[in-house]
Amino acid sequence: MYKSFIRPLFFLFDPEKIHHVTFALIKIACKIPGIPFILKSLYQVNDKRLERKVFGLTFKNPVGLAAGFDKNAVLYNELSNFGFGFIEIGTVTPKAQTGNPKKRLFRLIEDNGIINRMGFNNLGVEAAVEQLKRNKCRVLIGGNIGKNTDTLPEKVIEDYKLAFKVLHPYVDYFVVNVSCPNVGTFAKLQDKDYLLELLNELQKIDGEFSAQKPILLKIAPDLNRIQLDEVIELVAETKIAGVVASNTSIHREGLKASEAQLAAIGNGGLSGKPIKDRSTQVIKYLATKSNKAFPIIGVGGIHSPEDALEKLNAGADLIQIYTGFIYEGPALVKRINKAIAP
Repeated sequence: MYKSFIRPLFFLFDPEKIHHVTFALIKIACKIPGIPFILKSLYQVNDKRLERKVFGLTFKNPVGLAAGFDKNAVLYNELSNFGFGFIEIGTVTPKAQTGNPKKRLFRLIEDNGIINRMGFNNLGVEAAVEQLKRNKCRVLIGGNIGKNTDTLPEKVIEDYKLAFKVLHPYVDYFVVNVSCPNVGTFAKLQDKDYLLELLNELQKIDGEFSAQKPILLKIAPDLNRIQLDEVIELVAETKIAGVVASNTSIHREGLKASEAQLAAIGNGGLSGKPIKDRSTQVIKYLATKSNKAFPIIGVGGIHSPEDALEKLNAGADLIQIYTGFIYEGPALVKRINKAIAP
């Protein structure tokens, strides 16, 4: 029903506008008595074989919703009805910001992909906290943090520290986003010294809380082997919990979309099926080269149970979907969990 009726209808409209409409529809529907129960019965798979213990947390299943979908933590309670084992909110910045000018979200329908240059549009960390205080379902929440666009280079680490401190009591783990291609930043993975300082500062703050939270680094799928080796070294040196592999890509090779279409779209991060293989290669390299020294959350191009199993077999401990959720619909979560625990 989703792919034959709902998706074609949604795809008639601007992607960003229909995203907000969908949020409103889900919010309204879940206020109707009985609807949350129906959604849970349709999409949730309750099977102890799906349970995963990763970086000190127990996940009821390994399928999560990636950051970017519920930026401001306004829908995670309702989204938990669709069977996710965890939901990552954000990217959240210290202050609210509008992001890049519209239009900034584009579908590549033939490629089952999306290009976005949202630019960390969000309502700020304080607004996210107010929403997270309403975590009725106690779904595991990841907090994806970033910097404000107008922050001066010498103040960037302060942005991450502020978002981290404010969000700390309300999330179960953190993802440090320094690899988004849509935000001007000097925080490049080539700058190992910068990342060492940033991650060590966050680890220091984490130690000041009575309960510590796992910290993960989100990396780009476009890194070469030397850069991936540096990621492995960074994890070892900073003792962070793990890595999210991977973010969106700046590359455009092998797309069915025409050069004219891509030129009209312009810059942005590519997600979905076109980056599936590259993200899997990154996961496999990190897992093999490090001898599975740290957990990996695998994300990028998961549109089927087979794609999910490929990520897990490559070395991912958990997986996340986003673009696949849009193209394949909510039943994808159930289908993946059924494939993991047949």
